[in-house]
Amino acid sequence: MHDLVIRGGTIVDGSGKPRFTGDIAIDGGLITAVGSVAAQGREEIDASGKIVTPGFVDIHTHYDGQATWDAEMAPSSWHGVTTVVMGNCGVGFAPAKPERREWLISLMEGVEDIPGTALAEGMTWNWESFPEYLDELERMPRTVDIGTHVPHGAVRAYVLGDREAPGAVPTDEDVAEMSRIVEEGVRAGALGFSTSRTILHKSVDGELVPGTTATAEELIAIGRAMGHVGYGVFEMASDLKREWNEFEWMGALSRETGLPVTFAALQSIAKELPLDEQISEMRAQNDNGANIVAQIALRGNGIIMAWQGTVHPFRFSPVWAEIEALPWEQQLAKLKDPVFKQRMLDTPPEIPDVDVADLYRIIAGGWMLQFEMGPDFNYEPVAADSIAAKAAAAGKTGIEYAYDLLMQDDGEGFIYFPILNYADGNLNFLEALQESTDTVNSLSDGGAHCGTICDAASPTFMLQYWVRDRVGKRISLEHAIKRQCSDTARLYGLNDRGVLAPGYLADVNVIDMEQLKLGKPWLAFDLPAGGKRLLQKADGYVCTIKSGQVTFRNGAYLGVHPGTLIRGPQHMEMAIAAE
Repeated sequence: MHDLVIRGGTIVDGSGKPRFTGDIAIDGGLITAVGSVAAQGREEIDASGKIVTPGFVDIHTHYDGQATWDAEMAPSSWHGVTTVVMGNCGVGFAPAKPERREWLISLMEGVEDIPGTALAEGMTWNWESFPEYLDELERMPRTVDIGTHVPHGAVRAYVLGDREAPGAVPTDEDVAEMSRIVEEGVRAGALGFSTSRTILHKSVDGELVPGTTATAEELIAIGRAMGHVGYGVFEMASDLKREWNEFEWMGALSRETGLPVTFAALQSIAKELPLDEQISEMRAQNDNGANIVAQIALRGNGIIMAWQGTVHPFRFSPVWAEIEALPWEQQLAKLKDPVFKQRMLDTPPEIPDVDVADLYRIIAGGWMLQFEMGPDFNYEPVAADSIAAKAAAAGKTGIEYAYDLLMQDDGEGFIYFPILNYADGNLNFLEALQESTDTVNSLSDGGAHCGTICDAASPTFMLQYWVRDRVGKRISLEHAIKRQCSDTARLYGLNDRGVLAPGYLADVNVIDMEQLKLGKPWLAFDLPAGGKRLLQKADGYVCTIKSGQVTFRNGAYLGVHPGTLIRGPQHMEMAIAAE
């Protein structure tokens, strides 16, 4: 008798091969048989008419703080994700000297829009070194497995101390010590190292993140430290300035160490290289023996704007400043006041003189680029769906229409602004990239951008939109599952998951594709200290199974926590079916 048998489902096994109807047997947390299973299970799940897939592997998240206090790991766990990799973009909380803890929180709050008060209250800081941080993560079981990078920001702050500031130049001794810390972290189980080199990433005080001004020599030295261990992924977000020659040193590092280097490939206002040039330069290096992988998003990286969110079109209005510090109930009363509304509409915004001022101007008045976000919102909106077009049709100004949208649902309305990856006004540019072997589906930022973005639902969006509903070119179900399971797992050496076959981890989703649907986002205030975060659920997940245990059933969290910390590359165990 098996521990669990999933019966009669349409199995999409993660390999990219055609789907087939069959059963899956699970014993001791592993898959032991796929096909026709005669023996009964102590528990059985009827999957007839449903698809059965591996659990999704999300390699770009920011649960570094949340993972120390939260076992549920929402919202990623709500969307079929059974493995997350965090510590991306060079931000995290280890190593950490006591006197630098607040600084690390301010860095994470600024870069990833995670409330600093929530981090300060939620984390216990039972660590200083990176190996001690891993030990702390290992103490708490969760609904998902977690792995992490050693983050550049924390390493620099630990070594440079008060000398860490934008433009700081580390000594040779500093670089050697940073390399030692990274090597120590990878030997202890980190999956790699991460850094960030973009002006879009700043601390809450407006300072550039530490990696932005790092030299190629510093980055290569740190990458070599992983090479000494023999594994690890070098992950980076970068503006890819031409004078930095990023692809040149990335290629050299990959060839020397034999390790993969991965970067966020986006249409971005901050990047000097257009996306097609980013891909072209990457491929030129790969043709010369490098292993560089582009992480691509599945939709526009969109800011969800709301009165209680981090950003909205009136954020820079001096009239809004009058009520910004008030409790929400008092703010709402003012926003409903016709006199106050008219003052807000009539008063020009005061845009700060910063390097992203043009972006702020679009937020405050770019109505052609902003869209009403209703319950059945299409994340590939066209110009006719814009606030500018809707306002004209309603005989209103764009600013008045935007105000009224935000006032929907008693002040809980949303406006969508695709800030990145939507330069063409469509997602056609992703069609070829999703067929490429040198790209992976990524950039969900699960756990981050709590008041602005809700892309942790990316795996659901992939299935609902790219596989089933998109008007235009779609991708096959088999290919989509491979990209979100096997391909992401392989990049990080997680060779024990992402495929439904004997010997692999029993990480499984049973999904009703006909019922699969993203719900409307909402703002919750459920983080420590009442911190806010945008959340989004979905219908259609019949159950999610982690290491053989059902963690979610019909979207309901069961309080079961088989997930653990991943330390280093993982290998498949050979399991023999017991009939």
